[in-house]
Amino acid sequence: MERVPIHRRTIEFEAFEEGDEVVVTGRLRDDRPWAAGTAAVEHLHDMSLEITVRPEDLVITAATAVMHRFPHAECPTVEPDMARLVGLRVGGGYTRAVQERFGGALGCTHLDQLARTMGPVVIQAVTSRRARRRDWESLATEVADQPRPFPLNTCHIWVKDGPAEQKLAAGWRPGAGGYPAPPVAVVLRMQNEAPSA
Repeated sequence: MERVPIHRRTIEFEAFEEGDEVVVTGRLRDDRPWAAGTAAVEHLHDMSLEITVRPEDLVITAATAVMHRFPHAECPTVEPDMARLVGLRVGGGYTRAVQERFGGALGCTHLDQLARTMGPVVIQAVTSRRARRRDWESLATEVADQPRPFPLNTCHIWVKDGPAEQKLAAGWRPGAGGYPAPPVAVVLRMQNEAPSA
């Protein structure tokens, strides 16, 4: 049986360092591939959201939405509402806070999805910013000073007392060394083999 493409959603994110802040842009597009070359609507949605974040506390300082393509003339009236992201901290409770502000009839489901999905992108961007600056000492200090690292319980690797925490306890630091990070047993062995000071 032939597989016929009927819908394509594309979501793209990019992050930039801009002075002391991180800017994350997201774009969502919905297309109907089957409509290409016909009188039917092929391109349904094309919307973008840009947020600016302070890296030290992950608080959003600016947010701008633009609807480039939309199904109803009234759709763009929700664009200014996305400024209500300002003041939110990307971290625990972020997704819930976004949904409380923009979920359902309070906003646009597409911009809501972009805003919710930006949380993990912000975390990756700030981590990448540190890696670019080779700020391993600061990162190691932050990790050591926290009772639990910030990505705790975000996946099966970062589960409490899981592989990532075991590696941290053994001296491993995110972004340092090879990629992917070696298994726990290898990190432990490397720690045991390291010359003592």
